[in-house]
Amino acid sequence: MQAKKRYLLVSAGACALLLAYAWTLRVAELHTRLPQGPVLPAPPPLRSYLEGAEHEEDGPLLLHQHTSPRERRDVHRNMYKSRRCRMETCFDFSRCRHAFRVYVHPPARGEATSEGYRKVLAAIEESRYRTRDPAEACLFVLGVDTLDRDRLSPQYVPDAGGRIRALPLWNEGRNHLVFNLYSGTWPDYAEDLGFDAGHAMLAKASADAGNFRPGFDVSIPLFPREHPLKGGGRGRLTTNDVPPARRYLLVFKGKRYLTGIGSETRNALHHVHNGDDVILLTTCRHGKDWEKHKDGRCDRDNEEYGKFDYQELLHNSTFCLVPRGRRLGSFRFLEALQAACIPVLLSNGWELPFSEVIDWNKAAIIGDERLLLQIPSITRSVGADRILALRQQTQLLWDSYFSSVSKIVLTTLEIIQDRIHTHMSRSKLMWNTLPGGLYALPQFSTEPTLFPFYYGLLGIAPQQGFTAVIQAVTSLQSPLQPILKLIIAVAKSKFCAQIVVLWNCDKASPHQSKWPSVPVPFTVVEGRRKTMSGRFFPHDVIRTDAVLSLDEDSVLSTNEVDFAFIVWRSFPERVVGYPARSHYWDAGKERWGYTSKWTNEYSMVLTGAAFYHRYGTPVHTHYLPAGLLAMVDELANCEDILMNFLVSAVTKLPPIKVTQKKQYKETMMQQGSKSSRWADPDHFAQRQSCTNAFTDWFGFMPLVRSQLRLDPVLFKDQVSILRKKYRDIERL
Repeated sequence: MQAKKRYLLVSAGACALLLAYAWTLRVAELHTRLPQGPVLPAPPPLRSYLEGAEHEEDGPLLLHQHTSPRERRDVHRNMYKSRRCRMETCFDFSRCRHAFRVYVHPPARGEATSEGYRKVLAAIEESRYRTRDPAEACLFVLGVDTLDRDRLSPQYVPDAGGRIRALPLWNEGRNHLVFNLYSGTWPDYAEDLGFDAGHAMLAKASADAGNFRPGFDVSIPLFPREHPLKGGGRGRLTTNDVPPARRYLLVFKGKRYLTGIGSETRNALHHVHNGDDVILLTTCRHGKDWEKHKDGRCDRDNEEYGKFDYQELLHNSTFCLVPRGRRLGSFRFLEALQAACIPVLLSNGWELPFSEVIDWNKAAIIGDERLLLQIPSITRSVGADRILALRQQTQLLWDSYFSSVSKIVLTTLEIIQDRIHTHMSRSKLMWNTLPGGLYALPQFSTEPTLFPFYYGLLGIAPQQGFTAVIQAVTSLQSPLQPILKLIIAVAKSKFCAQIVVLWNCDKASPHQSKWPSVPVPFTVVEGRRKTMSGRFFPHDVIRTDAVLSLDEDSVLSTNEVDFAFIVWRSFPERVVGYPARSHYWDAGKERWGYTSKWTNEYSMVLTGAAFYHRYGTPVHTHYLPAGLLAMVDELANCEDILMNFLVSAVTKLPPIKVTQKKQYKETMMQQGSKSSRWADPDHFAQRQSCTNAFTDWFGFMPLVRSQLRLDPVLFKDQVSILRKKYRDIERL
């Protein structure tokens, strides 16, 4: 009988709650239908709390704008009505039959654009994908700033939907890419852009896996407005950083939200903090009126919070906790990657950045918010060898994809390009192994065994032979010209597979009978554009891994060619050769300088007499923007410097200089005529300008200095010449 009474009481209470909830919804709906009634102010405690909230990774909070249940349902319906979009159903592949080109809609005159979105557009503008002709475009990017779609943010662009729909090429968003960092607002931070994106792809930060459209959208990291356009800070992990463990095991320092979404995990961090090797600090001292809403722990937490410096914690901890904030993503994520602090992610449902191509299990610990108390034991169980591997991978990912806005944007575009051209898409190995997917160009190959970076990883070696490519810019007028002697010397090498003369002279190429007879295949190729940058065009005739790049007036013996090739086979990803140059920082002029002085240090090996892997030609042609190549062609100079910049940017390594050869410089000066660039007084001034222009484009100085020189065994030793393999080298 008592049980029956309790059951009736519980049922009556439930009915009363349901009726009260229904009445609340009805009142709110009637309120929204009032024609011009005043907007009711928020209750004082909530208003004061919101006005005082600060912007971290969650976007600024100003004043809460009430929305009715019907408005929220409409927003939800618009957000997800295209959730079934995939490349096969919402993308027009017919626009991408040729090259992958991106068109940016011009912004309206006088339209304000945030600093972050200006960087996004600048990255596209300076890329090789940019086109000014929409008819050539495969992909379109909005000129309207869509990065911050939090209605309470000062960066919010009102009526973005109307402006976007008015674009003549919008086409319901088909073949469009929309960049977004912040969406939704207080209190639920739903993924609401405030406009119908239609069939457009979203490049979105803090992407919810439940709403993310795999193979269509792209998850990007949340980055601050200060994130650099190009270059970016270097990672904190040195090459031989042993032991891998640091002073602290696990750290976090950030805001604690007293109520609302994202508060659960951060409010519980004090249970794990031990003040020794696990330092998890939070503060509720943010916002103007934080004291009105503080709880019993605030004062104690704030006091502990001020005892530690965030940067000191970040750079001296093995693991960094990355809990969700108001949104799923956090600035802490990129900060941890750069600091080589292994991220421990506590953000259930977060679609991790570039998850389509990046294997995050190799660089992070992916935890569960519900298992917070187990995190210390999980991190303690990770062995030293795996800690080192995880930290090394954080540096690869940071440097390859996240260190600048340009890399974030280019990675997004490359992922989309791989989806479109599936027959030449990169493998997971290429995306997750040095030098990264941005440099492993599918225009060269999709087979890892053909790239020099993976030889050691896959246990293979480059081919035995090489192709000599001789740049010819003057006509044949005498049988004693240096190019004819050079062809004969190179052809005698037992490693020479073929000789290609790249005819970049304005006059017609000589008849076959004018060239010397050699025992290897000999081909004369007409330069397509007859320009300096054309010497690195990926000609189909080049089939060997090794390419010996030669100027027509280079002076090399067969022994020198053989020895340089043997050295190159041990360093196939680098430039290996004879004439070396260096760069330096001119503090007085605050710019980079270029020097040919003979010193014990160098950072470039000129391609007038050097070996490189044939991969260097497609990356030079397809990776570098047309503007840089045009600069080289206009000056008829600096093509060798640009190739050194490119190879060092890819490998993060210096070139290799072989046996000292002062005769190379002396011979060039003796043979220099009025038409020779060696005799041009402006030659070095131009090369200084090139060095600085190339640095500006890369966003950093990629050249690496070296003091290594490789000589043959017994070189210059006081022993019989008969005991030496490369005898001719010492006579030069």
